[in-house]
Amino acid sequence: MNETQKILADSVNRLLTTHATRSTIQGAEEGAWPVVLWDELVDNGLTRILVPEALEGAGASWADAFVVLKAAGEHAAPVPLAETILAGFILGRAGLAMPDGVVTVMEGDFLLSEGRLSGRAVRVPWGRKASHGVALVKSGWGVEAVLAPLDYARIEESENVAREPRDTLTFERVVVETGWVELPGDALRLLGALVRASQMAGALDAITAQSVQYANERTQFGKPIGKFQAIQQQLALLSTQAAAANVAAAHACSKLDASLDGDYAAFEIACAKVRADDASSIATSIAHQVHGAIGFTYEHGLHFATRRLWSWRAEFGSGAEWADRLGRETIARGADALWPYVTGR
Repeated sequence: MNETQKILADSVNRLLTTHATRSTIQGAEEGAWPVVLWDELVDNGLTRILVPEALEGAGASWADAFVVLKAAGEHAAPVPLAETILAGFILGRAGLAMPDGVVTVMEGDFLLSEGRLSGRAVRVPWGRKASHGVALVKSGWGVEAVLAPLDYARIEESENVAREPRDTLTFERVVVETGWVELPGDALRLLGALVRASQMAGALDAITAQSVQYANERTQFGKPIGKFQAIQQQLALLSTQAAAANVAAAHACSKLDASLDGDYAAFEIACAKVRADDASSIATSIAHQVHGAIGFTYEHGLHFATRRLWSWRAEFGSGAEWADRLGRETIARGADALWPYVTGR
């Protein structure tokens, strides 16, 4: 992390500590929109961090965006910051202006004809709160980025385990803005996986910090439970899992910055999502074991991070899906090519 990124990290974490409070998160889970939090993120330019400067954005790198995404995951920010950042990147690559308000991303079965969009997207993050949705649609000439107003979409509301909106959107010949974009057809899933892996890295740091603090405060048999060797071993394993997920996600973001005109860091992103998935399974189990019964109550804040980890690991492809992709690519290259390919990256 360079000096600029350290300053960015301090600024984002201070903002989220102030505005992504427990009451804000609970209110969002009950349907309230966190106006102050979102306005602060917008006013500080964080929603446009990957939008080019020519389109009124910050023009930052994915390595910079990782700092913001990780902080959002660490603080369980109950807003579609990650989705809006990703939408801004895609629109910027297509030369389309980023609209004001909440912008989400949509994976679905779409048909684009004469500037009109038809089709259906399921489990769209924050669909009911967004003014626009961004999708990538393949055509005979390549890939088009689509900016669709959601005022004309039929919305069926749902949510994930973390009680974040995950809605179904249906379009019937809705007039949209489009732009050709030099991205692979599966770029939305690929970049979405990177965004989730980055958020998960932050959430893993959060449950690590909470578990260490609780172990040092909770006493049993006359001393903090963190003094018992068995607990220490589990906390060490928890910290290791969080660190590994952080390194994998950060490396994938840095690699993406260097390969936007090549393979789009598909290998590194797949590894990051697999690593985040594996780490989440192990780390959430340890965190709840350390906390005991209190960690399962709504009154305790541990679940804000663990429920997001359980939800995010299934989004934009599960770890198993990305592991399968890596396995198939390895088989296609042949056994003799595996080691040179890995070490050459």
